[in-house]
Order: sequence, then C-alpha cells, then structure tokens
Amino acid sequence: MKINNKLSVAVLSAMTVFSVSFGAQAEYVAGDEIAVLQGFKPGGGSDVLAQLVQPYLTKSLGVNFVNEYIPGATGAIAWTRLARQSKKDGSVISITNTPMLMTNYIMNDAITYNIKDLTPIANVVTDPGIAVVAKDSPYNTIEDLLAAAKAKPGRITVGNSGMGGDDFFTTLLLEKETGLSFKKVPFQGDGPSATAAMGNKIDVSFNNVGTVYSQVESGNLKALAVFSDKRVDSLPEVPTLKEKGIDLVAGSSRGYSAPAGIPDEARDQLVAAFEALRTNETFLEDARKRALNIDIVTGDEYGEMFKNMETEFQGIWKEVGSKQQ
Repeated sequence: MKINNKLSVAVLSAMTVFSVSFGAQAEYVAGDEIAVLQGFKPGGGSDVLAQLVQPYLTKSLGVNFVNEYIPGATGAIAWTRLARQSKKDGSVISITNTPMLMTNYIMNDAITYNIKDLTPIANVVTDPGIAVVAKDSPYNTIEDLLAAAKAKPGRITVGNSGMGGDDFFTTLLLEKETGLSFKKVPFQGDGPSATAAMGNKIDVSFNNVGTVYSQVESGNLKALAVFSDKRVDSLPEVPTLKEKGIDLVAGSSRGYSAPAGIPDEARDQLVAAFEALRTNETFLEDARKRALNIDIVTGDEYGEMFKNMETEFQGIWKEVGSKQQ
C-alpha cells in the first residue's frame, strides 16, 4: 500500500516576485521573463539556491526570473504543474530537488508525473544532510540524541522537509542502521523544519548544511552531526555519522528542469548559462560564503543522474518502506 498524499492539481499559489534586472537586452529565445516554480515555502533550500544563482543567470541570459512558491505534497504540486500544465517554450522552469522529485511518485501512486515528463537542465548544488537542535537543547552530541531515542522509542521528534524527502529517508535509514525508532514530523520545506527546531517545537531537525549554516554560525542552532563521507569545510568541528560507526551518507541535490518537449534552442541556452557558472569565480565565492557545495551537472548527464537516483530510491523504499505502512 502506498502512502496516501492527496494531490490537487487545481492549485491557487501565492506568488512572490524575485525580479533582478541589470539592464541586459532580452536574448533568450523564449522571451525576457522566466517563471520558476518552487515546491516549498520561502526560506528553504530551494529559495537559497534561487537567491544564489538567478542573478548570475539574469546577466547571462538577459531575462528576469519570477519565483512562484507553490508548497504542498512535498513539491509534487509544483512538479505536476511543470509537467502537465506549463508552457513548453522555455518560459517556465522549476527548481528540482532530488531525491524528492522521484521519491514522491515512488511512494505514492496518486502522483502522476515522472522524470520522463521533464527536460533536465542542470544540477547546481549537492547539499549534505545535517542534524541540528535548538541552542538550549539538552542534546549536545549525536550520542546524546541516540541515547534519548533508545530510552524513549518512537518519542524523539525528528523534523524533515516533507514525506519522501531526503531528510525523511535519512530518518528511515538511521532507524535501519541503529535499530532505533523516531517520531517523524513533516514540514513544508527545510526552512520551517529548522525554525521548529530553533523554537524547541521538535527535538531535532534533519536538514541540509546550506539551509541552516547561518543559524549554526550565529549560535541559534547546534549541529550534532553531518551525513557526509567526510567533515564539511564550512563546519569542520561537526563529526560525521560515519565517524560514530553509523554507515549513512545522505543529502539533497538541487537544480533546474523544464517541461519535456521544450525547443532545443531554449534548452541549449539554459544549459550553457549554467555551464558558465563553473568558471565564474564571483559566483563560486558567493556559494562558498553560503556554505553551498557546488556540483554542476548539466543536460543529458543530469538526466542520467535522475535515472540513477530513481533506481536507487526504488530499492531503498522496497527495503524499508513497508515498515511505514
């Protein structure tokens, strides 16, 4: 039985405009404005990516970007709209968060889009997972948190960015690796999950480094562990789960996709704009300041990344998902 996330295709979305103009003349084949669908509330990982990358794309493409925030169904409302209801001329794209893009329909038959309905443009960021708690939380180490989970099975609350997201799957995998159980609390994005942790509304938020870095640096959140192969440069004092004997590496990748069937010229222009970011030192320095791990993968390679993740998470859900029914 699949998890029942009701998906309403007829959605009234709140639209927030992020319009940056540098006086460039329109050169992009689809016009001088691109709508960017975001499946989560402002302040989360998708929004962080948009604020970083879109000013640079504005310069190179000569377009303004209009961000439309359409939270709900763990991004699936926005991605269904992209696949089923958007113009196929290159004037509408979406931030695509993986693995959530795939796990939505892997877990829920009511979601009708899949990766074949999209034109992959570029991955930009691969953001390691992290466990964060309030500054005055009684948990000062990851060992403290795991000990509490052992003492209170199923009662330690773990926030995530939504059912089916990377943070949700991280919790499933941590339960599998440790034999512990947690109470999973979904939010409409990483930002609300982090805010809940700061306010002691939940015990811990499983989040992403780029989303919570500023709050960790300012002391509003404590970082207990990162879910990466090795310690991250921006938070060198924070241990990995692997250091603690837990073989778990997880995170979220974020990029941009268009509907399937857009003109080749539009696709090529978009891909070229993202490719140019690889060598843009100003952009790379801006990303470093935000603790964002740049991982640019474009065009067909990004499409292969989609396919590989789909296969990987189909296997994970088959292994651990039955326990969630």
